[in-house]
Amino acid sequence: MNNDHDYRARLMLMLRGLLAEPTGDEDRPCRPGIVTAIDFQPGGDEQNMLSVSLLGEDKTDEDLKAALRESIDGHVDRHGRLPEVVRVESLGCFRVTRHEPEDSRPLTGRVALVTGAAGAIGYGVCAALLEAGCHVAATDLAGEKLERFAADLAGDAPERVRGVALDVTRAESVAQAFATTVEAWGGIDIVVHNAGIALVAALKDLDLDEFRRLEQVNVEGTLLVLQETQRIFARQGIGGDVVIMSTKNVPCPGAGFGAYSATKAACHQLGRIASLEMAADNVRVNMVAPDAVFAEGAYRSGLWEEVGPGRMKARGLDEAGLHEYYRNRNLLKARVTGRHVARAVLFFATRQTPTTGATIPVDGGLPDATPR
Repeated sequence: MNNDHDYRARLMLMLRGLLAEPTGDEDRPCRPGIVTAIDFQPGGDEQNMLSVSLLGEDKTDEDLKAALRESIDGHVDRHGRLPEVVRVESLGCFRVTRHEPEDSRPLTGRVALVTGAAGAIGYGVCAALLEAGCHVAATDLAGEKLERFAADLAGDAPERVRGVALDVTRAESVAQAFATTVEAWGGIDIVVHNAGIALVAALKDLDLDEFRRLEQVNVEGTLLVLQETQRIFARQGIGGDVVIMSTKNVPCPGAGFGAYSATKAACHQLGRIASLEMAADNVRVNMVAPDAVFAEGAYRSGLWEEVGPGRMKARGLDEAGLHEYYRNRNLLKARVTGRHVARAVLFFATRQTPTTGATIPVDGGLPDATPR
């Protein structure tokens, strides 16, 4: 990412955090707006516009934030309200759009970034976030699949959806995707880390390079996403929520599924550690552990595309029979969908309880997967 984009994203994050309205709610202490770049129109209604000069991209975050805070406080003293437009010399002009009080959707004005979005669970999560009023950056590997997914997801709310290319195994790609989202809407409030891949192989047959491929995506990818998330949330300064897609294979691994079970266990543990390290910044990190989500709408699960053929062959089942087998093995005899997983994500993202470091299983009830 070049310096101009980095500097612009840094300032937009700080502006969004400093211009967030206090709510008096301990769970959600502020109400951020959506910050977008606009063309400056001299001679327009500038009564509620703030102009600032911030020279020197080499300034620390602390120095930049202090200068912005001083300018904003001065504007509030003069005008009795937060500015709606901020013009930053040599960088651009930014408008803060705050949602109307009558908009009762719980995540209106919030921004979410979802990794590994272009699949069954990702679609369910992104669709539910949009319905809750969120702006959503749906990220996945670059290509036609992501483009089609984003176009389908946008529907009636194209201004609240972006398809953003992201390879979780490359630090520069993670940083660029986060910065692209920030430049679109001013910041990020919710990160749903759903990217992951699977492999079927007994330990005695497991190819080391294949194991490393899973380790790179499921473990290193999680670390890189968490690192960038912490940097973004610290710079923005208004807290945030992280939801990591775990799996029932963490407490209950399966034979022939060692590479996936082991690397997802490491992913899960990184999430627990992040909950300890980010709590001081009002960031909550929680996990959702689904089982047997085959499809949501037109989108099939990449994991089951990998795992399904072997499972069908081993049990002498066709695809419909395999779905029925997994439905009948849980206590509730429930068909688990991407929307079910999305509701668990929303429970955390809307802060229904003061909870961090926790896991919600979405599996219909699997006694063997009960943590012990």
